[in-house]
Amino acid sequence: MGLFDKLKEKLSKTKQHIVEKIEAVVPVGKKIDETTIEEIEEILISSDVGIQATEQITSILRKKVKEGALKDYSDLKSLLKNELYKILENGTSLNLSSKPAVIMVVGVNGVGKTTTIGKLGYKFISEGKSVVFAAADTFRAAAIQQLEIWANRVGADIVKHKSGADPAAVVFDAVQHARAKKKDIVIIDTAGRLHTKQPLMEELKKINRVIKKSIPEAPHEILLILDATTGQNAIKQAQLFNEAIGLTGVVVTKLDGTAKGGVIFAIKKEIGIPVKLIGIGEGIDDLKEFNPKEFVEALFD
Repeated sequence: MGLFDKLKEKLSKTKQHIVEKIEAVVPVGKKIDETTIEEIEEILISSDVGIQATEQITSILRKKVKEGALKDYSDLKSLLKNELYKILENGTSLNLSSKPAVIMVVGVNGVGKTTTIGKLGYKFISEGKSVVFAAADTFRAAAIQQLEIWANRVGADIVKHKSGADPAAVVFDAVQHARAKKKDIVIIDTAGRLHTKQPLMEELKKINRVIKKSIPEAPHEILLILDATTGQNAIKQAQLFNEAIGLTGVVVTKLDGTAKGGVIFAIKKEIGIPVKLIGIGEGIDDLKEFNPKEFVEALFD
């Protein structure tokens, strides 16, 4: 199965929730009017596309209906595809131009940060890059062990201290190791934290400062891991992490098991942070670079 077909299959629940419901309210031959637009508006909001993205889309629909440019479902489909793509485009590629490129990975508890880091390491190593994992989740001994298992599995170096050590010290050592050994990428695992807990957010800022002492322009990416199944909750998490440390991108996981994939549009529209990677399954190679055009096409195909 090709990547596009796999994406189509994995997004089937989101497709049912958005596209198939829209198809149902605009059957072949039905004239698109204000009532139809209101129904589409309801579908988009209930599918976690978000209020701002929904308002942008429906205002354009109303304009096109007034101009007589929206005659049937095929007109509607191409307009929806175009508008949804416009929301997502730009800024989706990872910034890996520096050596080492430093990627800090953050998120709340239970979103699968360490697993995502393992898969990201696998992806980079498969592309011929050398990777260092920094085990900066020092709160849980299990987190250090889990990252070590991933490092051994994918062939990454790992820099770790004892459980309870200063996370910033681990990060400092990892960056120094990467520079000395001329490694391509450092990926930093941070402790899962509630986005409402101020001391933990302060710790992320400290890690950030320590990285900058070694490499002033780093971290090159600060990626927030979001679980797609949390829907609108993901928006609140992204807002608070972005206010605290300034995110460069989002990784949306568990898209394969949810009807809430529409949240990708809300994240970009409401917070202005691009989605850079998506998780579409349990497999080690199921973490993919986000391609907005393919994502939209997969929903409508």
